[in-house]
Amino acid sequence: MAIPNGKYTYADYRAWNDGERVELIDGEIFNMSPASSRRHQEVLRELSTAFSVFLRERECEVFFAPFDVRLLVDNKQDDEINNVVQPDLSIVCDQEKLDDKGCNGSPDMIIEILSPSSVKLDRWKKYHLYQKAGIKEYWLIDPVNESVEIHLLVGDQYKFQGVFTKDDTISVNIITGLKVVLNQIFV
Repeated sequence: MAIPNGKYTYADYRAWNDGERVELIDGEIFNMSPASSRRHQEVLRELSTAFSVFLRERECEVFFAPFDVRLLVDNKQDDEINNVVQPDLSIVCDQEKLDDKGCNGSPDMIIEILSPSSVKLDRWKKYHLYQKAGIKEYWLIDPVNESVEIHLLVGDQYKFQGVFTKDDTISVNIITGLKVVLNQIFV
């Protein structure tokens, strides 16, 4: 059902049954690309394994798409929330933000794996949304060029940390002791 101003909410999103995966950013619908490439899935599998093994029996948890993340919620009801995304990986350290529908609030870290159809969305719209929502650490992974671009939230702005490649090992800033060996991710 169309809303007069063309904006949709989480309540609308939850009512849709067509099986199509979409995200809402500022109430605007963004269709998720068709099924990810095999390479995308391989990188996601290795990343989720690295995070899951390290975080086992720690307070933070890792979730992978499809997993609804409702951003900028500020005590809003479903019909007032207009930012719902499904990041490739979400790391949530505050258990109070988790409910049966997903994450109600900002995860501590989000990782997006780029695909040709998602580059502009991930690098522009989601970058600004995640910054505004206070996501502490944002990784953009390019599976084709085997690189990871890292942004850390300093104050209310992202600070670019660099681009890392297959020969590098990355320390996860928000999780003490977690190091990601990229030659184990880009297998």
